[in-house]
Amino acid sequence: MSRKKWLLNSIDKNLAAQLAEAHSLDPFTALILVARGISEYEDVEEFLDNDFSFCDPFLIKDMDKAVERIKLAIEKNEKIAIFGDYDADGVTSTAIMMKYLKSRGLQPVSHIPDRISEGYGMNREAIKKASEDKVSLIITVDNGISAVEEVEYAKSLGIDVVVTDHHQAGESLPDAAAVVDPHREDCNIHFKEWAGVGVAFKLICALENGEYSDILNEYADIVAVGTIADVVDLRDENRAIVRYGIAKINSSPCDGINALKQISGVGERYLSSLGVTYSLAPKINAAGRIASAELALKLLLCDNLSDALKIAEQINECNTQRHDAETEILDEAVNFIESNEKLKYSRIIVVCGDGWHKGVIGIVAAKITEKYGRPAIVISFDGDEGTGSARSIKDYSIYEAIKSTEDLLTHFGGHKLAAGLGIKRENVNKFFEKINEYAANQSVPVPCLNIDCKLNPAYINADLLTCLDALEPYGAGNQQPIFGIYSSLIREIREVGEGKHLKLDIQKSGTTLSAMKFSTSLSEFPYREGDIVDLAVKIEKNEFKGKIMPSVHIKDIRFSGANDDRLFGSIALYEKYRRHEKLNKQEAEYMLPSREFLLSVYNFLRQNRIWPFGIETMLYRLKCSSELYCRLNTAVDVLAELGLVKIQNEKYIFDGEGKKTELAASAILNELKEMGGASQ
Repeated sequence: MSRKKWLLNSIDKNLAAQLAEAHSLDPFTALILVARGISEYEDVEEFLDNDFSFCDPFLIKDMDKAVERIKLAIEKNEKIAIFGDYDADGVTSTAIMMKYLKSRGLQPVSHIPDRISEGYGMNREAIKKASEDKVSLIITVDNGISAVEEVEYAKSLGIDVVVTDHHQAGESLPDAAAVVDPHREDCNIHFKEWAGVGVAFKLICALENGEYSDILNEYADIVAVGTIADVVDLRDENRAIVRYGIAKINSSPCDGINALKQISGVGERYLSSLGVTYSLAPKINAAGRIASAELALKLLLCDNLSDALKIAEQINECNTQRHDAETEILDEAVNFIESNEKLKYSRIIVVCGDGWHKGVIGIVAAKITEKYGRPAIVISFDGDEGTGSARSIKDYSIYEAIKSTEDLLTHFGGHKLAAGLGIKRENVNKFFEKINEYAANQSVPVPCLNIDCKLNPAYINADLLTCLDALEPYGAGNQQPIFGIYSSLIREIREVGEGKHLKLDIQKSGTTLSAMKFSTSLSEFPYREGDIVDLAVKIEKNEFKGKIMPSVHIKDIRFSGANDDRLFGSIALYEKYRRHEKLNKQEAEYMLPSREFLLSVYNFLRQNRIWPFGIETMLYRLKCSSELYCRLNTAVDVLAELGLVKIQNEKYIFDGEGKKTELAASAILNELKEMGGASQ
């Protein structure tokens, strides 16, 4: 189910008023800050500070050792290799280290492993090649913290290694010349949440004796792209890095980023942090997913716009291929899930396929998680060897879930919301069972949509845009605000963009506004003119003929009066039954539809013939309360079981004309009666 549970933030309006006065803020800006838990004086000052003071890079453990070894290499003109990673964070990390070392007169080489043939991190073949090329120092960026054996191998070949990473350290650290990772247990720095490119940035600043301004002027655009792409929290130094970077991206970006802007259709228009998220970062990632991350690195190192544009076009084609591959795999995976009841209602979805492109299975896992509202793992098999990518929902660690099955895996790694694994084909069924047994004891939460505050449409104007500007840049840890417009009347629905999008005219408290619902056709839209709805919206800037006006974008919509607690409780009960778990007497009785209820559903579907809008909308049209979701879904299942309704591609098709059947023939009804202790 793609619908999320709405959570409206609690706001202390008196505290917001005090905040506004103390910091000379617009009251609305203060309201959002309080809604997000930013209310202490120092926290507000730091959040809004445009002249942020970066911490001393030498506070990071081993930074002094790293600087000493690299400066020695610079003095002796040693050959240095940068070992990066194939995602946007790894590519940008590699790029700034290469650029910096070249600026110091060196001719460094780089190695970014191939996603398919080499996988993540250092490997012996690449180290051996570096040795043959007379490399005496390897600097890792965005990897290396777990490369204990690989670093030892490099040492045996006479190569020193400086590790820079931002991933969690294991039980033992590599025996390197320096291990610069803020997540080391013995690193007591106050802020640790840099992306890999952020740690590389700190190293460059340390090599320049702690100087920040010149390094930001030179590399802030690239560092910002990597930081945003890696979805680290945009607070503290990350927030400052991105703020500086966005300014550079819009004023004087490097030729590679400028070229990406051009082929993305951005041109000279202002690009926000969200624009980087949706326009630039996916293209850099696409190179490593479809072709080679070296192509993206070449782009960022390019010092000629004409050449950069040619490379950017190649990367754009990679992005198109990535999208096509993703769509094909997603369709195949969803069809398989929909045809497999055990899988569809499992707490953690595990779906497999042969020959699925390993570069896009992580994106597919994220799409499945969004669609079904639960963690998903997508596994691609090449013969008996499987490579899996997992995505999760907030507040549920997919890493810990996977770790509980480690005896069935060849390898695994990751973090709370995303992880990867290797598995033999023979172990997949056991893996599915074991990870869902783990989930059964951990209570997988439902996906939630946080509403910052309620909003009266009368206050949506250009002044509101100014208030929201103060909260930029947006990203992980500081999401673009979502506002709730409650109990609103849909006055008109119009198709726009050749029927690909909808424009709704909404009325509330005497104010009418237009709101866009993107990527939704009229045939897919379950709401009608005259419906009273709640809207979860984002407010965007819309520039037309030099005038900037607010544009309302619908993030989610529900019928007004919906009780999400009861709705999601009822959904959970229905899914429990579909997993064939034992219901207690009260649960079974609650799910059991009466003859009269079944008749009302039958008549509704007969009248509509084809119902494409799902159970929640059917609930509303039947004037049923939210907690009856499980009973209504069961009623539809009974009608389908008796051959009166067909369920195809998430549509309910009436097929009962002229047919006679007995409810006593329903195995579903008989089972629920037995569970409930009712006589048959």
